[in-house]
Amino acid sequence: MKKYSLMHFVPLLAVALLASCAGQGTSEGTESESSRKKVRVETVQMVPVDQISTFTASVEADQVNNIAPATGGRIRAIFVDVGSTVRRGQAVATMDDARFSQQETQVATLRKDVERYEELFAVGGISRQQLDQARTQLEVAESALKNLEENTTLVSPISGVVTARNYDPGDVAMQLPILTIESINPVKVVVNVSESYYSSVVKDMPVEVTVDALKDELFQGKVSLIHPTLDPVSHTFTVEITVPNNQLRLRPGMFARAKMNFGTYDRPLLSDKAVLKQVGSNERYVFVEQDGKAIYRVVELGVRINDKYEIISGLEEGDRVIVEGNSGLIDEAEVEVVQ
Repeated sequence: MKKYSLMHFVPLLAVALLASCAGQGTSEGTESESSRKKVRVETVQMVPVDQISTFTASVEADQVNNIAPATGGRIRAIFVDVGSTVRRGQAVATMDDARFSQQETQVATLRKDVERYEELFAVGGISRQQLDQARTQLEVAESALKNLEENTTLVSPISGVVTARNYDPGDVAMQLPILTIESINPVKVVVNVSESYYSSVVKDMPVEVTVDALKDELFQGKVSLIHPTLDPVSHTFTVEITVPNNQLRLRPGMFARAKMNFGTYDRPLLSDKAVLKQVGSNERYVFVEQDGKAIYRVVELGVRINDKYEIISGLEEGDRVIVEGNSGLIDEAEVEVVQ
């Protein structure tokens, strides 16, 4: 029988141990790689983004005129009604003319007096002072007659539409105006704009206007007036936009939306799948892949364009943002980027 010494078994034992250690190391490496979450990334690029903001607004008449006599009196006739279209200078109502007739008679008498005084002055019958006094009295009476005439036959100072009628013929006009006439071509759209845009809004700036009542129609307007003061509570300032209204489709009181373009800036544009919302707050965040780790990054969103968000702050060009596999990630979690 062949005998074996201990020296024969030592090399075999060493080989077995090496094989065992090698097998164990391979298993741990595979398990570590498999524990990394597979993700897809999108490289941030700077693109030109229009800085468009939309504000709620209201449609108002360009001009509003309340028709009423200078002093109260009885209304003889009203020639228009609510909804009537009137032109500038058109007679819309007449008042009782008793005082006007009396004033007409007084003016006629004073004119005859002036003519007689002029004849007397020519032959030296009166002084120039007396003649000047008579002429002054006539001028005052004629001015009063003109005022009464304007307040007897009431005319519209603007072209527009009658939007209110508060009396009927025979009523005595007191505090309320007889009629309200509004000019609605053009109209003005009034919007309150956030103070952050104060230096960006300029006169004649183009504005797109839509109204909920006319969903498919787009109206083009221009900034016509920028109010110089801001509301200390809402931190907004008022902007008036003039909008042509040739077909009278826009009416005062309509709810409107005004879209303003404040220029174009190069900003990161990122897939909306990458943006996550912090539970319990309005904070938005993303994960950026750096050296095989997911890095938590808070971002500020701008406008949404189709399926992408404009990023105002929080990202830079070249950042590798995780767009798939970001659910459930924590800061500095190990990830594996796949194509």
